[in-house]
Amino acid sequence: MRAVRIASLVGVIHAAFSLYWALGGTWLLDTVGQGPQDFVKSGPLSANLVLGLIALFKALAAVIPLLNAQGRLPWPKLWRGISWVGGVFLVLYGGFVTLTSLAVLGGLVNSGAYDRPAMLGHAFLWDPLFLVWGVALVWHLWQTRRNA
Repeated sequence: MRAVRIASLVGVIHAAFSLYWALGGTWLLDTVGQGPQDFVKSGPLSANLVLGLIALFKALAAVIPLLNAQGRLPWPKLWRGISWVGGVFLVLYGGFVTLTSLAVLGGLVNSGAYDRPAMLGHAFLWDPLFLVWGVALVWHLWQTRRNA
C-alpha cells in the first residue's frame, strides 16, 4: 500500500498546482512554459476552466488507484486496467521529458533559444513528479498482481 499512497500523494500535488493556477495563482507558472502563461493572460476565464478540469482529471487519476486498492470502488479490474495504462504513460512521458529537458540544459541537444525557467521546471520538478507518480503506481500494480 505504501507505493500507491506515494503515487496518490504525488498526483495530488500535481493536481493542487493546476487548481492553484486555475484559481488565479501565478507562482511557478513560468516553469511550465510560455504557452500556458500566454493562455492564462489571453483568456483568464477559459484558462481557469481548462486548468480546473486538468486539476480535476489529475486528482481523479491520483485518488482512484488508492481507492481501488482499498476496495472502495466498483469494477476493480476496470480501474486497475486503467491505472496500468495511466502508470505506464506517466513513466514514459515523465521519463522522456525529464531526460530531454536535462539534455537540453546540459548542452547535449542543441535546441537553439529555449525558455530556461520552463526547461528547469520540466527537468527538475513537473516531469520528475510525473515519473515518480508513474513509477510508484506501476510498482504498486506489479506488486499486487495476481499470479495466474
